[in-house]
Amino acid sequence: MASKIADIKHKTLHVNGINIHIAEKGDENAPIVLFIHGFPELWYAWRHQILALSELGYRAIAPDMRGYGDTDAPTEACRYTYGHIVGDIVALIDELGADQVFVVGHDWGAVVAWWLSLFRPDRVKALVNMSVAFSPRNPKMRPLDMLRAGYGDNYYVCRFQ
Repeated sequence: MASKIADIKHKTLHVNGINIHIAEKGDENAPIVLFIHGFPELWYAWRHQILALSELGYRAIAPDMRGYGDTDAPTEACRYTYGHIVGDIVALIDELGADQVFVVGHDWGAVVAWWLSLFRPDRVKALVNMSVAFSPRNPKMRPLDMLRAGYGDNYYVCRFQ
């Protein structure tokens, strides 16, 4: 396995005003499967899927999301809205030269993938999300308050605050 993981290529792309680290494997002309990691993960969470899908003829790509791993981490909290993060993904898709990509999201990455699909459905060929169902924003309650009310103070998102 270690030798196959070593075949995954890494690069940094400047998109949407930040440097984004990506891990990728597969032919540059192949259809792209874009993996969006959860919290608190990195591209590495997708290493097995990158290898498997590249062997099936796809170009498998997993970025470190804004604020994670080798991707830039702006210091201002206001630069982490879904608008910014979805903007990062759209700019990454542009930089990769693709019109549309297959998107796979997990955990917090699934939330990002839902918003990408809502804001820019023209860029998503198909969506697979794991562990997080779509939940529209409740304008009457902040997301953290909603999670705390539903799952308590020991829920991992609440504990990291």
